[in-house]
Amino acid sequence: MKQSWKPGTMIYPLPAVLVSCCGLDGRSNLITVAWTGTVCTNPAMCYISVRPERYSYALIKESMEFTINLTTAGMARAVDWCGVRSGSEYDKWKETGLTPVAGEKVSCPYVAESPLSIECRVREIVRLGSHDMFLAEVLNVLAEEDFIDSGTGAFDLGKAGLLNYSHGAYYGQGEKIGRFGWSVMKKKK
Repeated sequence: MKQSWKPGTMIYPLPAVLVSCCGLDGRSNLITVAWTGTVCTNPAMCYISVRPERYSYALIKESMEFTINLTTAGMARAVDWCGVRSGSEYDKWKETGLTPVAGEKVSCPYVAESPLSIECRVREIVRLGSHDMFLAEVLNVLAEEDFIDSGTGAFDLGKAGLLNYSHGAYYGQGEKIGRFGWSVMKKKK
């Protein structure tokens, strides 16, 4: 039997990502985001949701660009730190030891230590309540070569050891169970 709870955000786990952004004057910052995801394949689009009072919100709104940097279990301390400290008071790059690298298609840097960075341009800001959603077009994806399968050219997300967020806690990824379509594949004879 299920209990009925008040409405809440219980869609977990989510990726724990670092969003890098910068204002028009070049000042950059990192913000930890778990409210992120894919919204469209063609054109490739994604979103992040950010509270308007966050320091990074104004930077993203000003430049209309950001980069989503996937994170690993080894980056967990930096990810958490960037989520509980404000860029208005700290240089998060310096404090975490993460390395900013100039973006290729956007003005904001990406995180060198991230296995995959997704450069985005904001198309629309949707006011929702506690958070505003930045709907964005993907302009470029930067994939760490160490995680690209030499045979298939595919990015191995499992090998990257990505970090997940679930209801106030961080987790590594579990073991692979199957791949898309495996439940209906014909068995080889």
